[in-house]
Amino acid sequence: MKFFIDTADTAAIKELNDLGMVDGVTTNPSLILKAGRDILEVTKEICDMVSGPVSAEVVATEAREMIAEGMKLSTIAPNIAIKVPLTWDGLTACKAFASEGLKVNVTLCFSAAQAILAAKAGAAFVSPFIGRLDDIHLDGVDLIHDIRTIYDNYDFKTEILAASIRSVNHIVDCAKIGADVVTAPPAVIKSMASHVLTDKGLEQFLKDWAKTGQKIL
Repeated sequence: MKFFIDTADTAAIKELNDLGMVDGVTTNPSLILKAGRDILEVTKEICDMVSGPVSAEVVATEAREMIAEGMKLSTIAPNIAIKVPLTWDGLTACKAFASEGLKVNVTLCFSAAQAILAAKAGAAFVSPFIGRLDDIHLDGVDLIHDIRTIYDNYDFKTEILAASIRSVNHIVDCAKIGADVVTAPPAVIKSMASHVLTDKGLEQFLKDWAKTGQKIL
């Protein structure tokens, strides 16, 4: 499974990238706002740091303007993936970008039917939002399962990029189902290393080591 980091915080990306935990990055207007930086500047810095795809999102809502914005974003670096919403205009823009050989991440996917359209339009990635479905009392992981089944039935090449990840369980469940990618905030990725029994075991080891009176260095 590939790990994309869902942030525009370059320091957080660098920390995880140095550990080999970053296969790509996803950004959106909300994350750019949180970073408090110019979109072109911060996206270029991220692209220079990470070798994998970096999703940069258009903000227009009509296809013609989406295409113009996406083409500008694509000039930032060769590893840009243009991010468009799963609307009819977004699919139109997706097809135009894909026809030019550009990678497209179709975002805000909430149904298997939408995911089929994204694949047909040539998306490199489709981003189902698990957490937001859970928020309205639907099982977001079930959507990942449905998309995986459909894509495998027809050998669609679009990668399933599980998004709106809220917990470690989300990541593990997506891995079991066969999502190609998860994109998660740095804090969620780092929390995968935590377990109460690991902490308890380490505490006991350190107590026992202290009793030996020994030192390694």
